[in-house]
Amino acid sequence: MLRILFFLSSGLFLGWSLGANNAANFFGTAVQTKMVKFHTAAIICSIFVIIGAVISGAGTSHTLGELGAIDTMAGAFVVALAAATTAMFMTKAGIPISTSQAVVGGIIGWNIFSATPTNYTALTKIVGTWIFSPVLAALIAFLLFFIVRFFVDRCKIHLIYLDALIRTGLIVVGAFGAYSLGANNIGNVMGIFINSSPFHDLNLGGILSLSSIQQLFLLGGIAIAVGVFTYSKKVMATVGSDIYKLSPITALIVVLAVSLTLFLFASQDLQAWLVAHNLPSLPLVPVSSSQAVVGAVMGISLAKGGKNMHFHILGRISLGWILTPIASAILAYITLFFMQNVFMQPVYQ
Repeated sequence: MLRILFFLSSGLFLGWSLGANNAANFFGTAVQTKMVKFHTAAIICSIFVIIGAVISGAGTSHTLGELGAIDTMAGAFVVALAAATTAMFMTKAGIPISTSQAVVGGIIGWNIFSATPTNYTALTKIVGTWIFSPVLAALIAFLLFFIVRFFVDRCKIHLIYLDALIRTGLIVVGAFGAYSLGANNIGNVMGIFINSSPFHDLNLGGILSLSSIQQLFLLGGIAIAVGVFTYSKKVMATVGSDIYKLSPITALIVVLAVSLTLFLFASQDLQAWLVAHNLPSLPLVPVSSSQAVVGAVMGISLAKGGKNMHFHILGRISLGWILTPIASAILAYITLFFMQNVFMQPVYQ
C-alpha cells in the first residue's frame, strides 16, 4: 500500500500544480477586479473541479492514452513527476503554462526512453488544440463582448443592480468553469495512471459506486483543490491584471468564454450528439485554461481596439508555452534512466 501511495504521490503533486497554475484562472479576473474574495473563489472552484473530475473526466483521458500507454506505476510516477516539477517552476515564475503541455512532454520522454512509437495522429490533434483553443476563446470573448454591451446599453440597468448581477454572474460562470476544468484536465493529472491503476471498482451498498478510474480522478480533484488554496494567487495576478486591465463586466465575459471553450473540448455527450447529426465536432482533448484565458483576454482587447495590451507579458507567456513540453520531456527521460538503473524499478513492460 505504501508503494502504491508513493507512486501516486507524483500524480497528486501534478494535481496540486494544476490547481496552483490553472484552476484559479476561472476566478482570477473576478478576484483581481475585487468582485469576489479569494477564499470564496477557492472554495467554489474546489468543489466544482472535484465534481467535474469524477463525473465527466473520462473523455479526455483516452486521447492521452493514444499518445502513450504507460504500463507501469513507476513509469507513470516519473512522467507525472517531470510534468509537475516543470509546472511548479513555471508557476513560481508567474507564467501561466499548460499542464497538458507538460504531461505531453513527459509522455514523449517516456516513449523515447521505452522505444515506444509516438502516435503522431494523436500528437497532432493535441498540439492543434494548443493553438486552436486560445483562438476559439478569443473569438467567443470577442463576440460576447458586443452581445453583452448591446443588452447592457438597451436594458438601462441601474449601476447597483448591474454590479450585483455581475458579481453573481462571476460566481455562477466561475463554478461552471471549474466543473469544465475538472472534466477536461483531470486526464492530465491521473490519466497516465489509468493503465496501471491499483484500485478496484467500489460499490457502497448500492447507494454509491465508484469505478477504479473515478477513484483516481477523485484523488486528483482533491489535489487540484489543495493547489487552488495554497499557491494560486501569483498566477491570478498575471492573468487577471498584468496582460490587460479588465473591468468587472469584461472579467465576466473572459470567464464565460474560457468555461465554454473547455466544456466544448470535454463534453462526451455534446460530441456524441454532433456526430449523430453528422456535424463537425471538437476532439476530447485536455486543453489549458491558462491558454484559453490569455486568448479570451486578447479577444476583449481586440474588441476594444487593441489598445493597452502588454505584449511583453504575452511574449514571456508564449516562451513558457514553448519551453514547457521540451523541459518536461528531457526531465522525464533523465529521471526514467535513474528510476530503472539506480532504483531498479521497471518503468515499462
